[in-house]
Amino acid sequence: MNPFLDLLLFLATLIYSYLEAFVKLFVPVKRKSVSGELVLITGAGHGIGRATAFEFARRQSRLVLWDINKHGVEDTAAECERLGATVQAFVVDCSKREEICSAAEKVKKDIGDVSILVNNAGVITAADLLSTQDHQIERMFEVNILAHIWTTRAFLPTMMNNNHGHIVTVASAAGHFVTSFMVAYCSSKFAAVGFHKALTEELSTLGKDGIKTTCLCPVFINTGFVKNPSTRLGKVLEIEEVVEALMEGILTNQKMIFVPSHLSVALLSERLFPERALAVLKKLTDTKFDAVVGQKSTQ
Repeated sequence: MNPFLDLLLFLATLIYSYLEAFVKLFVPVKRKSVSGELVLITGAGHGIGRATAFEFARRQSRLVLWDINKHGVEDTAAECERLGATVQAFVVDCSKREEICSAAEKVKKDIGDVSILVNNAGVITAADLLSTQDHQIERMFEVNILAHIWTTRAFLPTMMNNNHGHIVTVASAAGHFVTSFMVAYCSSKFAAVGFHKALTEELSTLGKDGIKTTCLCPVFINTGFVKNPSTRLGKVLEIEEVVEALMEGILTNQKMIFVPSHLSVALLSERLFPERALAVLKKLTDTKFDAVVGQKSTQ
């Protein structure tokens, strides 16, 4: 095609997309059923992972739960069984590729084909870059991004053979917006968001339209991992409201979920506003939390 026809095709698609988005504001989105699906959730012993497991259990999904904490994952499993779900719990350290691969093989052999994978396990250290210890940096990347890759590689082949599945990446607003004293954490979450986007693109290129992808990007959540967080952007989120948004996104096949939703507007501002204006805007948000700061400015 010549460039002029390419431009016309793009403009027609753009107009159609805007009209489609406008219509969807008034038409209820159809939600898919996850009943009977085999759902694997990493980091299921607490926080978002635990609450997400409860939601899938209420929807009659079959569950495989992974967590490094034996007591936590067994408690989650017991509650899911009380809700009527079939559950298998595994103690897995997601910072270790060998444990991930071993547990994945056991799941495939003894339980079945995972059709919904929720990569939720994550770790965080709040400190300036020079005070963050080497092992802390390594562990953040091992759990926050490499574990996503290992689990996806383990379960994606069957999804591709069936052209059916859903891969969920629990990332963070820190995968789009940077903040001081979280250099390694932000880097790992930027990688997680990039993984989600690249995987989505690759599946589309391969024609695997039956495999859906969703990425969750919330701001501070009241899980205790970050001490005394506060921001003028809004209140610290509760786990329940984040999981409610996540489940809605999974059931309606949303690709990117921001919590709160107005973060998507803030992301646009980063591309439109001059750097000086952005610096003032970031100061106005007044994001604070307790962090180890060994290197302070002398200016």
